[in-house]
Amino acid sequence: MTEVINRLMIGVVVAVVVVVLPVSAQDVEWRSYGSDIAGTKYSPLEQINSETVEELEIVWRQSVIPDAIRGGRNVTASVAAQNTPLMADGRLYISTGLGTVAALDARTGQVVWFDTPPDHDGEPFQRVRQTRGVAYWDDPQSDDSRVLAVVGSYLVALNAATGERYSNFGENGAVDLRKGYDREVEEFSWGSPPIVVDDIVVIGSAIMDVVSPTMPALKEMPPGDVRGFDVRTGEQVWIFHTIPREGEPGNETWLTALNEDRASWEYSGNTNMWAWPSADEELGYVYVPLSTPTNDYYGGYRPGENLFAESIVCLDARTGRRVWHFQAVHHGLWDYDFPAAPNVVDIRVDGRAEPIKALAAVSKQAFTYVLDRVTGEPVWPIEELPVPPGNVPGEWYAPTQPFPTKPPPFDQQGVSVDDLVDFTPELRSEAIGIFRQYVTGPLFTPPSLVDDSPGGTKGTLQMPGVVGGADWGGAAVDPETGILYVPSVHSEAVIGIVPSEHPRSNMRLVLNSLANLEGPRELPLFKPPYGRLVAIDLNRGEILWSVANGDGPRDHPALKHLDLPPLGQPGRVSPLVTKSLVFLGEGGNSGVVVLQPIWGGAGGKMFRAYDKMTGAKVWEMELPGGTTSAPMTYMADGRQFIVITVGWDDLPSEYVALALPVGSF
Repeated sequence: MTEVINRLMIGVVVAVVVVVLPVSAQDVEWRSYGSDIAGTKYSPLEQINSETVEELEIVWRQSVIPDAIRGGRNVTASVAAQNTPLMADGRLYISTGLGTVAALDARTGQVVWFDTPPDHDGEPFQRVRQTRGVAYWDDPQSDDSRVLAVVGSYLVALNAATGERYSNFGENGAVDLRKGYDREVEEFSWGSPPIVVDDIVVIGSAIMDVVSPTMPALKEMPPGDVRGFDVRTGEQVWIFHTIPREGEPGNETWLTALNEDRASWEYSGNTNMWAWPSADEELGYVYVPLSTPTNDYYGGYRPGENLFAESIVCLDARTGRRVWHFQAVHHGLWDYDFPAAPNVVDIRVDGRAEPIKALAAVSKQAFTYVLDRVTGEPVWPIEELPVPPGNVPGEWYAPTQPFPTKPPPFDQQGVSVDDLVDFTPELRSEAIGIFRQYVTGPLFTPPSLVDDSPGGTKGTLQMPGVVGGADWGGAAVDPETGILYVPSVHSEAVIGIVPSEHPRSNMRLVLNSLANLEGPRELPLFKPPYGRLVAIDLNRGEILWSVANGDGPRDHPALKHLDLPPLGQPGRVSPLVTKSLVFLGEGGNSGVVVLQPIWGGAGGKMFRAYDKMTGAKVWEMELPGGTTSAPMTYMADGRQFIVITVGWDDLPSEYVALALPVGSF
């Protein structure tokens, strides 16, 4: 596979140009995955507002792999594509998942140009891991504008107007991202979009970090280092070691495991930036969200606090130098990696005259860490508090973990009998019986061994679970008000540790499985809402409002007679904030680590608008599928569009564009 991708990605590229679009002075663009490199997911547009939103209609649809790109080939689009287009100069820029990048007319969705890798045996397209988006950069001193994308194991730069690759970028128009590490990396993969800061393209990576008993479990894994490349040449400018090398700050937090002759930093890997970073262009800082080291749930081969895992690290974008860091989880055992880019926003706290240059990072554990983005100091105190110990053989346990004092958690943390469903006395009684089969406790209760003996426990019941709390969709923030909008999934997970069964494993203990817990009568085990949207006032560190997003299982046979309010749909979603509204879908029902609830799909096909200040539902529309990407908005020729990627079961993913009827604005 790697050899095929090599041949496809390196060589002369043909760009197909359909039409050249005029640029309107009325265009308001969306030039970065999160609207801007601050990751706000905010647009000041207000043509679509609380009074006009009811008139929204679907104005065009386009496959995530348009017919013009397929060229008559039998290529099926993903049912869970997560690509969010960018908009600049009248065009939408997309990654197709075929090792290609394309531009669409922002007004019609029609293909303007597409990048074509070289033919190989008559097959010019090769599927690569789908990406969530691309990056856009232009030089204010010239007419040079570029689309940058990670396709397979390569970074490519294309002329934004024509789609032609720059032959002087990397080698023959592509940078091999497997090269440039301190250790050998056989295959590179990353699903998030790059970010460009001070003419440096910042790239993360995604290395498989979950294993099952039947997969080879190795303590030696490739590193998840973060790198910076020159936007014009593709030259690697710097590398930041997410697992510090000898002599680097933080190296001392990687201790030597029992019966090992090497310190754990020498062989441990992962600690990826699989999410997208954010940045402050004025400061020249990039904020890197990092994940868990090898292995997610058993850390016996990496004793110590393990910097810079599960940390936000502030880097100088020009040099890669660490400016500051904040570690949210010491010696992670819960897969509580930072799942999304932190939000960059200025806030006013305690009536101060001068705003604080802040950074708000939401987490899977349902915390919001609010930091001074210049210094890394907490805006409100973050306390180190004792957490429960564990008893897994060979494991190393951190005695304390960081707990923010403000804002409050935006979802349930830890589990107790009081959290169990109580729709009816019968359902609660059944829930208690299930609950007693597991090790339970507060947040950061560690994983436990699966005990198959009579009366034994099936592992630790974790809340939030691996896809609970905030996830890759992250939060949106209104830079005018300092209000953060966080979608959250109320979802538990079972962390049961068992011996590895694979003959090539040298890691003796692994996670038993990754699955949702079946509650009473295939209902959730815990009280709703199962998916929610939470507004947090960052100026005060307080929750402003919280609403259930979607119906959830209220039509279940055991519940439909109770006339319940919306219970929330636990889809992995991303918000869009405009001048007056917050838009949010319900998520798709397919894809990687969806973890479907037993009672039905995690997602749903409804797309809603909420009042920003009250959380009141203003509007909703049923889309052809569930939302599988972050929505975006822009204005073209005086008309505001909202574009969402949707997919569902056997429905191939497509872009759906919403706008007001012509003549109504």
